[in-house]
Amino acid sequence: MLRRLLPILLLLPLLLGAADPVSVPRVTDLQALGAEARARNLPILVMFSSEHCPYCMVVREEFLKPMLRSGDYTDRVIIVEIESDETLLTGFDGRPIEAIDLAQRYAATLSPTVVFLDSEGRELAPRLVGITTVDFYGGYLDEAIDTSLLHLRKLALQP
Repeated sequence: MLRRLLPILLLLPLLLGAADPVSVPRVTDLQALGAEARARNLPILVMFSSEHCPYCMVVREEFLKPMLRSGDYTDRVIIVEIESDETLLTGFDGRPIEAIDLAQRYAATLSPTVVFLDSEGRELAPRLVGITTVDFYGGYLDEAIDTSLLHLRKLALQP
C-alpha cells in the first residue's frame, strides 16, 4: 500500500502549490556583498523592485530564479534584489543608506530596474529599466553580464 502511495506523497507538494525553494536573495549589507564580489571577482546584478510590482515578479520568476536554479551563473554574477520599500541598508562605503536613496543614486525610479555593479558599487554595463519584450529580456541580461565581466577583467589588468 505504501509503495502505491509514495509517488503521490512525493508529488503532493507540487500538486498543492508548494513554495519554490529558490529565491532571489534580498541584500541589506552592500559592503559585505562588495567584499564577496571582490573575493570572487564577479559583478553584482541588483534588481531594484517594489512590493506590488507585477513586472518585478515577471523578472524575478521568469528570469532571475531560473538563472539561480540552473547553476550556470554561479561563476558569472552575484544576483540580489533590493526592494525600495525596505528601510535601512548598509551601503558599499559601510554607511547606512535608505533603500529609496540608494535606488535614486542609480536612477532606479521605475521598477524593475536591474543594474550591474562592481564591488565598489560602480556601474559596469547599461542598466535594464522596466521590461519591454519578454522574449528578448534573457538575452539582454546575458549581454549585460558579459559586458560586466569584460569590464571587471579590464580593471583587473590595469596597474
